[in-house]
Amino acid sequence: MAIKKNQICIICGNRFTIMEGLFLRDLSDTLKEQVLKTNSYAKESSFICLKDMQKLRIENMQTMIDQDLRIDQEMSDKLKKELEKDTYVITNINDTVYAKRTTGQRLADAVAKFGGSWGFIISFTIILIVWMTINIVHFLGINFDPYPFILLNLFLSCVAAIQAPIIMMSQNRQAERDRVDSENDYKTNMKSEMEIRILHQKIDQLNEVQWPHILDIQKMQIEVLSEIENEIQSLKSENEPKRDRNTRHPSRTKKPD
Repeated sequence: MAIKKNQICIICGNRFTIMEGLFLRDLSDTLKEQVLKTNSYAKESSFICLKDMQKLRIENMQTMIDQDLRIDQEMSDKLKKELEKDTYVITNINDTVYAKRTTGQRLADAVAKFGGSWGFIISFTIILIVWMTINIVHFLGINFDPYPFILLNLFLSCVAAIQAPIIMMSQNRQAERDRVDSENDYKTNMKSEMEIRILHQKIDQLNEVQWPHILDIQKMQIEVLSEIENEIQSLKSENEPKRDRNTRHPSRTKKPD
């Protein structure tokens, strides 16, 4: 007995059997929205044939794929622009600061480096001890600075007066280097922050959009496979009665005389 084609597809308008399509209420929310956009008069009981259903699914999958590719391309272009910015190029502090020193600045750095070392302390202590010993014991009749060592005090005052501004010059050089170093660190941190932010956006896009889209596509594939399986089962059920009739009433051929 043939099944009547009493279902009219809301998209193509052709008649089909109930096994050759689905009702709108059986579709997913995404496909329902897609059908309602093109057919505002559709209802929950509206029928859609399998051929049009496959077209809708393919269009839906292609839309999701195009959207994901477009967003990925935009983020990749944004990340590429951030990487190509010259304002975030990392610079070597030694090349930018120490390479531009003058002779006086190099001399000030050398004096400050020696003045803040144990070598300066030990050598200066030895000079003081020798100076005071010579003038106290009158070594070889030498007594150019008797106690209380007024000349030595004058010499120490002059050394302190000269050494202080030289050390300050070196400190200014160090302050300039620290400023350039902090500026370089700031630019490096800004570059890293922008790159990490874009990478976070790509990961969020993957977690919140692309993975759900992949699951939706897999769900559509499972639905298609289920429909194919149901159609195969229906074809098998239709062919079984024919086989039974053929086995019960086999065809007889007339024997030749």
